[in-house]
Amino acid sequence: MSDYKFTSVEQMPPLAFSLESTRKLQTGSWRHVRPVYQDRTSPCEVGCPAGENIPLYFQLVREKKYEEAWHKILEDNPLPGVTGRVCYHPCEGACNRTGYDEPVAVHLIERFIAERNFSNKLLPEPAGSRKSENVAVIGSGPAGLSCAYQLTRRGYRVVIYEADHEAGGMLRYGIPDYRLPKNVLDKEIADIERIGVEIRVDSRIGGNVAWSELEKYDAVFVAIGAMKSRKLDVPGEDMKGVYTGVEFLRELNTGSAPKLGRNVMVVGGGNTAIDAARSAVRLGKKATILYRRTRAEMPAVPEEIEEAEKEGVRFEFLVAPASVVGVRGKVTGVELVRMKLAEPDESGRRRPVTVKGSNFSLRADTVISAVGEEPDLSFLPYSFLKKGVRLFVDDDYSTGVPGIFAGGDAATNPNGTVVNAIRSGKEAACSIDEFLGWRAKSNGAAPDVVKPERVNTFYFPHEKRTSVPRMSVEKSKSSFREVNRTLSEAQAVAEAERCFSCGTCLHCDVCMTFCPDVAISRNEEGDYVIDYEHCKGCGICVAECPREAMTLVPEGSREVEQEVEAA
Repeated sequence: MSDYKFTSVEQMPPLAFSLESTRKLQTGSWRHVRPVYQDRTSPCEVGCPAGENIPLYFQLVREKKYEEAWHKILEDNPLPGVTGRVCYHPCEGACNRTGYDEPVAVHLIERFIAERNFSNKLLPEPAGSRKSENVAVIGSGPAGLSCAYQLTRRGYRVVIYEADHEAGGMLRYGIPDYRLPKNVLDKEIADIERIGVEIRVDSRIGGNVAWSELEKYDAVFVAIGAMKSRKLDVPGEDMKGVYTGVEFLRELNTGSAPKLGRNVMVVGGGNTAIDAARSAVRLGKKATILYRRTRAEMPAVPEEIEEAEKEGVRFEFLVAPASVVGVRGKVTGVELVRMKLAEPDESGRRRPVTVKGSNFSLRADTVISAVGEEPDLSFLPYSFLKKGVRLFVDDDYSTGVPGIFAGGDAATNPNGTVVNAIRSGKEAACSIDEFLGWRAKSNGAAPDVVKPERVNTFYFPHEKRTSVPRMSVEKSKSSFREVNRTLSEAQAVAEAERCFSCGTCLHCDVCMTFCPDVAISRNEEGDYVIDYEHCKGCGICVAECPREAMTLVPEGSREVEQEVEAA
């Protein structure tokens, strides 16, 4: 029939149409289900430890409302310029576009938003809800900054005690400039201070500030991070030319040029090891990373491993140091032993075991130990709070001592990432708010997360993910200037357009277009309204919704009763 050509009106088949308004005949009585708009949760929101509302600020980027997008991120994360650069972006791993083509570059858009607002200053919110309680925060790393920021927004007076000369913790002293320029960190810390957080530097609790001074506060949040490197525990590690990863990066970030030999061996597989090796390359040295497992088990961010390879860092896998060797107390090499992988350990990774008789040596002038960090808890008056090398906390970040909370890498469930520290600070602020009696405990209802198969991909063409602008490898190897660049406005908007906006209504009009009863319209505010007197409950609008922001509910159900009450 598709190829049949009519030569007259008489040859055309009969067509059904109405000479009256479709609203004249009410059809709602036929219905046993009704369509309702119901925003669901996108998987990227669940994947983001900070809980950012990613689909909403993406929509603001598409509308070129960059300042509004910035403020939307700031509701959950006060450091978007930082996380846009150094976050391991688990949100992208959860993205529903992953199986369709490529995940949306969330962290690049977050960085773009922060850069567009670099000259904007975060101002204090109205102090109408100012509270009388005061809170002390120990440590100004990402967990401490996040907690202080969220509590200040809730009306508390917050004082951060920082032992170092400048605020930032490992963000300042542990991440090189080529990944995180200090002006970005300074700007975002200044914003946090501007809204009312007081930061007292050179104030070491247990040193020049007694723990007893904290007794005047109504609550305390311990967020000292993990800035003490673990030892290799092998002979010779006390020789000249052996550094810890934290010590080396700290010297680098404070302007002291570390004295490295020509051949640098870095022991470890985490981000600290990668940062140390890439920094050594920039100082004109040959760097080799020694790791006791394979590349697949390395805890470092995969993109950082790839960047290290591009810049010439060598990797020796399945090896572990047996000793550091030297002459007259100075490093000349490292003795290694081969490893093989056995059954998984408590981390879920296969456990490395020694291969007997496999020892060999490599020449080295410098050895950098980056096998993990732990907090220095010697200042605490409560020794029973410790569990192993960290502070024991329950699910609400309480230590068990009334009013004392802890989070970040100092607590019992860290994974050593910036964004997880930000999350712990945010959640601890909620717990402190509850403890002080200003916030009811949340019910913790599980979110309705949109699965990939629930996205109507008919409306989304296949598109490649945007690439990260990058300094050339030759230039990056000899400079501590930032390697990765910010997306252009056109790139950022185009990448935001790739987002499915899972579970979030974007007013795309698909439901209104396909409704056979013309029962969907917009009100004066631009929101959709369903005329249930004419809706038959056919469900076409729900089936066609590109991002599952609609659902069908049975007539007489609790959802319908709530909707009627609200109307």
